Amino acid sequence: MFKVIKQEGRARRGEFTCPHGTVQTPVFMNVGTQAAIKGGLSAKDLRSIGCQVELSNTYHLHVRPGDDVIRQMGGLHKFMGWDGPILTDSGGFQVFSLAGLRKITEEGVRFAAHTDGHRIFMGPEESMKIQWNLGSDIAMAFDECIENPSPYDYVKASIARTVRWLERCKKELHRLQQQEDTINPGQVLFGINQGGTYTDLRIEHMKQIAQLDLPGYAIGGLAVGEPTDVMYEIIEELDPYMPADKPRYLMGVGTPSNIIEAVARGVDFFDCVMPARNARHGHLFTSQGIINIKNAKYQLDDGPIDPQCQCPVCQGYSRAYLRHLFKAEEMLAMRFAVTHNLYFYNHLMQQIRDALDQGTFEAFRRENSEKLGKRI
Repeated sequence: MFKVIKQEGRARRGEFTCPHGTVQTPVFMNVGTQAAIKGGLSAKDLRSIGCQVELSNTYHLHVRPGDDVIRQMGGLHKFMGWDGPILTDSGGFQVFSLAGLRKITEEGVRFAAHTDGHRIFMGPEESMKIQWNLGSDIAMAFDECIENPSPYDYVKASIARTVRWLERCKKELHRLQQQEDTINPGQVLFGINQGGTYTDLRIEHMKQIAQLDLPGYAIGGLAVGEPTDVMYEIIEELDPYMPADKPRYLMGVGTPSNIIEAVARGVDFFDCVMPARNARHGHLFTSQGIINIKNAKYQLDDGPIDPQCQCPVCQGYSRAYLRHLFKAEEMLAMRFAVTHNLYFYNHLMQQIRDALDQGTFEAFRRENSEKLGKRI
């Protein structure tokens, strides 16, 4: 399913094969939380901007329209018209970030839905059933997203429970996949490493979940407020304990610089709402740094967002026009901005892969890591 084609230092160039295609890694997964990219992009648009993997949210689709509805419609691929690979997260992060009142037990979590307050119970079996109904290619394990910082003893108890939950996830998905009406027989499970900012607990947890021999492993619970250097240190410390022949997914990360630096530390998969969210507020990524298209200096600027960009927006429209769309509060502003930012991220990953293929990644890293985070 996964093979490392080439390495430069710890950075890995690979391929991940699943039922809906072969993914070239390192890869950025475009986040379509509710089976849609916020900003008005369709599945067809995703193809045109270089998306390889679409990511949707288990919790949100369970609440609305209901995973049973999507199952009756033939699964998530048919429902949203996307024929490429899909990863669904477990719903764990949303349970812990959106639910004001929740009760965690060995069985799972009871909480109130963010939409209308109705009570929901979700545990490993429920999360697997929802993702099985959706028919994604990669299902994520149900885990507890621990706040940073949290007391050491609490984190230690939490990761022990998360291991037990992962074992239940593996068992339940295997059971579901034996059923004749399985939408995606090739669906696989990725485990998630937790442990807060405690390096020893991170390593202990990684050792335990690696023994389950899953098709892939994620690093969760980072990029949630801890210093960037701490995140990088944890990735470095985990590297020797993560199976070398399995893909590594850093969840919810991040800025272009974060991605380049994490690739340098051996990460293969990324996702983040940042490019689309920032775009909807007029903050656009370029090859020279970040611009705020709403600034007055762009009122008469007839150039593209980024002269080096080949996205459909840069090829056809000016900064002045995009600024006008934002000021006029036209929906087209968000569509254009999100299109550009997601193209930028997907193209960035292509540049990283090309550099790894050519053995020039370190030079690419030195030139771009700091520059791409600069505000212009």
